[in-house]
Amino acid sequence: MARATATSNAPLVLICGDDEFAVKERARKFYQQWCQELGGMDHEIIDAQVANSGEALKALGRLREALQTLPFFGTGKAVWLQNCNFLGEERAATAQAVTESLADLSQELKKFSWGNVRLLISAGKVDKRKTFYKTIEKTGSVEAYDALSVDDKDWAGTAESWALRALQARKKEIADEALAELVNNLGPNHRLIENEVEKLCLFIGDRAEINFNDIKAIVTRNKQARAFALGDALGDRDLPRLLRTLDEELWEMKSDSQKSEIGLLYGLITKVRAMIFLKEMLREGWIKPEGDYNRFKAQLERVPAGQFPEDRRFNPLSLNPYVLFKALPQARRYSTAELVRAMGLLLECNQRLIFSRLDESLVLQQTLVQIVHGDNQPAPHKQS
Repeated sequence: MARATATSNAPLVLICGDDEFAVKERARKFYQQWCQELGGMDHEIIDAQVANSGEALKALGRLREALQTLPFFGTGKAVWLQNCNFLGEERAATAQAVTESLADLSQELKKFSWGNVRLLISAGKVDKRKTFYKTIEKTGSVEAYDALSVDDKDWAGTAESWALRALQARKKEIADEALAELVNNLGPNHRLIENEVEKLCLFIGDRAEINFNDIKAIVTRNKQARAFALGDALGDRDLPRLLRTLDEELWEMKSDSQKSEIGLLYGLITKVRAMIFLKEMLREGWIKPEGDYNRFKAQLERVPAGQFPEDRRFNPLSLNPYVLFKALPQARRYSTAELVRAMGLLLECNQRLIFSRLDESLVLQQTLVQIVHGDNQPAPHKQS
């Protein structure tokens, strides 16, 4: 999401942020607009994605040369310092020689006679405390794009808007449930959404609308969606599928250092919590069983927000509506008592994963079997 909008009238513009796709697309359009406005053939693109301080200094040297080389025939000149990765806290950025060179460049930009010359810089994360950023902010224009995460409020709505814009640009439409499934599969990943929309449009050919079956047939399921698959198997009370999906997750964990048993456990806790929320909302009469996604969303919008705590962990309205929609029929497969017991089992599983010396996969398997079996026996005592 852009926090500020740069103006094309400014001769010095910085477009930055950790949403790599949004930064590159916006910078590309900015540069193309400048080239059309200025005319001529003197425009330059300088690659500033460097591996060390020496390469950073060379990129800054090329930038100075480009700014000082006047355009021929009196036409304008646009210079794009592209993919700059030494304006934040990277190793190259912390080198003293680079810091000093950027400080010198800041002074040069303050005194520079822009005339028909314009400078565009596109970068990832930028350290706003540094002189270089403050100089651009004061003498030019800055536009920042922050990447989304699943912890952001209404991330699904923003991701859906990305997909809709990409589809509209290709003159395609999509059913609401198909759109929700698309976003649920891909998560808040701007580039991945753009790529999958392109793939979908090629897949459906001349057909105008993308439907739910198209999503199921062709769209990639990223790590987040595969984690949802574990929760869905638990919600469906399908023990063979649940254990098979768990095995797949544990196998992937061997090659992915960002995944852990605790992470899988927290995903399962979120699923059970969602089913408890739905049970309570059904009991209160705030929602009714509904098989149509649009009508279900309309029900959620009418639920009195003041009935829930501000803490997002305990507020069902903070969850993606589509996640709740998928969990609605699953909640009916468990009694409220079974779901409360499941939360207790998952809590004890968490403690055993942290404090016991048992095999983590065995601990998870035992817990899931107990939840799906649904007997009324007390949860097992902690083992060490």
